[in-house]
Amino acid sequence: MTAAEEIFAIFRDRGSGAYFGESVSMNEHALQAAHFAQMQAASPALIVAALLHDIGHLIDDVPADIADWTSDARHELVGGRWLARRFPPEVYEPVRLHVPAKRYLCATDGRYLARLSEASVATLKLQGGPMSAAETARFADEPFHKEAVRLRRWDDQGKVTGLSTPQFEHYRAMIDRLAIVNC
Repeated sequence: MTAAEEIFAIFRDRGSGAYFGESVSMNEHALQAAHFAQMQAASPALIVAALLHDIGHLIDDVPADIADWTSDARHELVGGRWLARRFPPEVYEPVRLHVPAKRYLCATDGRYLARLSEASVATLKLQGGPMSAAETARFADEPFHKEAVRLRRWDDQGKVTGLSTPQFEHYRAMIDRLAIVNC
């Protein structure tokens, strides 16, 4: 099985459900984030990272209703580890850092918090809220922090009901070229 086949099967089996308090499914959210990345001429690795940034939600069991969350699911770490076994750091590191990027943006961009969806505000509280000054400095030292911030913005954009985007198959060649191992 190729990495693309494995990924597409995960999205097919688990991605049609609602995206935790948003008006789109997990599949739609992933496809929209990748679409926005591609529209901004991101590298193939960053487009694939945008597509797969929430895979940790799909490979780990979490409550379907965000109101039932009592702690952060740490999906960025779950997904980052899973992707690290299949892709180079240019894919998995922005995924690992996309939640810290939200916290970073809340601390450094005075307008960012007001643009978050209600569900993102709810998870922000579980994720530790805006970063402290020390945390923002550590985050800025991460090698892929700029890519994670770009990914975060596409993540925030990818919540548009009814938006027409390319489907998963559109990304197969990109995934196959980037995969370091097939499953």
